[in-house]
Amino acid sequence: MTDRVDINRLLVEMRAMKSQTQAFQRPAGLAPRDVGEVNNTGPLTVDGGNKIPSFGEVMSQAVNKVNNVQKASGAMATAYERGVEGVDITDVMIASQKASVSFQAMVQVRNKLVDAYRDIMNMPI
Repeated sequence: MTDRVDINRLLVEMRAMKSQTQAFQRPAGLAPRDVGEVNNTGPLTVDGGNKIPSFGEVMSQAVNKVNNVQKASGAMATAYERGVEGVDITDVMIASQKASVSFQAMVQVRNKLVDAYRDIMNMPI
């Protein structure tokens, strides 16, 4: 079975990521002490008691996911080169392109983060 990048599935994943990032936004009218202590005495939680992941955790998960896609692509290419039964060139090319697109997206996110950091550091106090 081919593991194709389906545009609808990609859009669903992007919307899910957007909703996850919106969970980080503080509701209007809440002071920092209402959301969590400034000195990070404990993790932030939502109404159900679920812990809100930190930015570092979300980025780490994204990098790990890209890494896993890269590893799977490499393993599939190696299997094809060795002549393993059931590994088709189309599957290898699709996996390779999926890995390439995910890596390029990660690089773009990194570039945006670096630009945002530079903008913040150049702001007058």
